[in-house]
Amino acid sequence: MPLLIGDNVRVSDIPRSSIARTAKLVGLPLGHAGRAALGVGKRVGGRPAEVVAAELQQRTAEQLFSVLGQLKGGAMKFGQAMSVMEAAMPEEMVAPYRATLTKLQESGPPMGADRVHTILAEELGPRWASTKLVEFEDVPAASASIGQVHRAVWRDGREVAVKIQYPGAGRALLSDLNQIARVARMAGSWVPGVDVKPIMDELRARMSEELDYHLEATNQRHFARAFRDDEDVLVPDVLVDSPQVLVTEWVEGMPLARIIREGTTEERDEAASLYLEFLLRAPNRARMLHADPHPGNFRITDDGRLGVMDFGAVNRLPDGLPPAMGRLLTAALAGDAEEVEQGLRTEGFIRRGVEMDPEALLEYLGPLVEPILHEEFTFNRQWLRSAANHVQDPRRPQFLVGMKLNLPPEYLLIHRVWLGGLGVLSQIGGTVPLREMICAYLPGIDEARLPPDPTAPG
Repeated sequence: MPLLIGDNVRVSDIPRSSIARTAKLVGLPLGHAGRAALGVGKRVGGRPAEVVAAELQQRTAEQLFSVLGQLKGGAMKFGQAMSVMEAAMPEEMVAPYRATLTKLQESGPPMGADRVHTILAEELGPRWASTKLVEFEDVPAASASIGQVHRAVWRDGREVAVKIQYPGAGRALLSDLNQIARVARMAGSWVPGVDVKPIMDELRARMSEELDYHLEATNQRHFARAFRDDEDVLVPDVLVDSPQVLVTEWVEGMPLARIIREGTTEERDEAASLYLEFLLRAPNRARMLHADPHPGNFRITDDGRLGVMDFGAVNRLPDGLPPAMGRLLTAALAGDAEEVEQGLRTEGFIRRGVEMDPEALLEYLGPLVEPILHEEFTFNRQWLRSAANHVQDPRRPQFLVGMKLNLPPEYLLIHRVWLGGLGVLSQIGGTVPLREMICAYLPGIDEARLPPDPTAPG
């Protein structure tokens, strides 16, 4: 039975079957077509085409948010990835959808209070409201891809965040992943440089980990110890965990998504610097990479630290980030095309038997690595769109270079974090001491070989 939320909003468990979930996803373009037909009718009735188009785009954006949010699971993760990368899309395409996509960075439709209380009783015991959570807000503070978060007070008076996993989240994720795998296998036959199977195997393993709240609690406790009393990073402690419930300290602060929407120049600069520095520092400090970079997982606290949440997706890096990353970056910035090509082959980015022109490869990488030459760099939507167009436009020769590149499974989460991280930084729009940070935290970088800042005076 569907549950009641408030007075008139009804939600049910996550649609779990492949048929039900695929039908909802297929309904997106069908819904768009229906609204397009409605728009044609309005134009015949004399309404201006521009007004009709604006209304059509707004309703399509609203349906996109509604369907992806209701599906949750992997489908909503896809929507959240879209929201992170909207900065790379052309302005005329993404402008009508920006507000809707940004909403996916923080929330989705919630479960009702009755279902929440039932889960808490099953996971924390029937007396959870008197022995553990002495105060509990039934309206969730946030809803995400596989769970929602409620604000509460622990028995010792601490404010806490109570994360509750949606019933059926595991089967929903598996259904979504099977759909993705079908598309990926087809795409793999078109893209000769990519070996799809090990990537999908790695993705399945990581998604199964995100469903394991015991494992997430272990990850978070590890990060909390690594960053205990850190001046720039705050990781909340875990109080209790169970298969479907995770209770952690509450982090008060300004959500990164709000800074993206309305932050001052100073707030943007500070947030971008803290965010980038955490992504670079964590692998060496914690020997793990926080692998879910979307803005809903970060806050700027009142004392100026970066509050970090959600440790379901991490990449275990016992030796920190691979030193090959720094060596390859050094070679690319120094203009050594042969060294770049050989290094990428050694790391598995170019498969055996795939021919590659080293100079074309270096030209392909140029706009992506060029910012590191600058002592200070401002990531913004204009830069990201330009870089994305450079490598993704099929009319450009660089497009064919990209088609030949592979993604080794051991770099899957690193790639996910840096791609998503660049998208978030470009949304924040802050200026960061980029060269200094890269040289300080990226293993394998050889600062002596880097060319001078091309914008430096003199």
